[in-house]
Amino acid sequence: MTAQQVRLDAISNNLANVDTDGYKRDTAVHKAFAQMLLRRMNDDGQLRNPFGSSDLSPVVGKLGTGVETNELFTEFEQGSLKETQSDFDLALEGTGFIAVETPYGERYTRNGTFVLGKEGFLETKEGYKVLGENGPISVKENNFKVDKAGNIFVNRAYEDDPFRLVSRDENTWEGLERLDALKLVDFKKPRFLAKQGSSLYASTEESGEARLQGGPGAGPRAKVEQGFVEASNVNPVLEMVRMIEVNRAYEANQKTIQTHDGMLGKLINEVARV
Repeated sequence: MTAQQVRLDAISNNLANVDTDGYKRDTAVHKAFAQMLLRRMNDDGQLRNPFGSSDLSPVVGKLGTGVETNELFTEFEQGSLKETQSDFDLALEGTGFIAVETPYGERYTRNGTFVLGKEGFLETKEGYKVLGENGPISVKENNFKVDKAGNIFVNRAYEDDPFRLVSRDENTWEGLERLDALKLVDFKKPRFLAKQGSSLYASTEESGEARLQGGPGAGPRAKVEQGFVEASNVNPVLEMVRMIEVNRAYEANQKTIQTHDGMLGKLINEVARV
């Protein structure tokens, strides 16, 4: 019943984040306790005969002792892309994460719903700065583009004056210069990343340290789509089916315990009468 409760908590969290951009579903994995080998205890010893001997306490069978939660891991399957037409929204196609700067150190996310901070830096909704390969990314609205490789280009004609606002129609996008590139990373074992809340992940000893994509020992760079966000990979229909399965399994276990408790109570009463 405890294992089913853990599974129900994971499913409930998945359903609660079905509309959270970049969310990856959690799955609870269970394993069985060691099985007990049953033998007839009153028939101990061996019976010898002209042809050899036979065991007087033959095996009756095996008895399961229940299950426990083995691990709760995250499935990093690709979510569908939703078009937003916002220059600040960035989606990743393929494996990898975008690095962000937090007060607790570098963290990683698949949620590309970014905003322009008060200081002119590209930030998450929580105010964490998005990192480029050379540090935090400072851009101006309607004056930057991100290609599919994650390179960030700006129009220097409007970049020098911080008080000069630019509209989409006004910007001719001539004379673009490369400003930086998104810091895209991957991990040796991403399934062991630790969720930190707010769509952020932290590296662990099991996952290994972050490796810059395209660098030595790392995979190729993920494809970046500007003006899109990645939806969660939660299928609400399947999660509802799993929730029904868990509820029925929990109720079945509950009835089994109640039946066992009732039978044990009757046995105690009979013994007390004798």
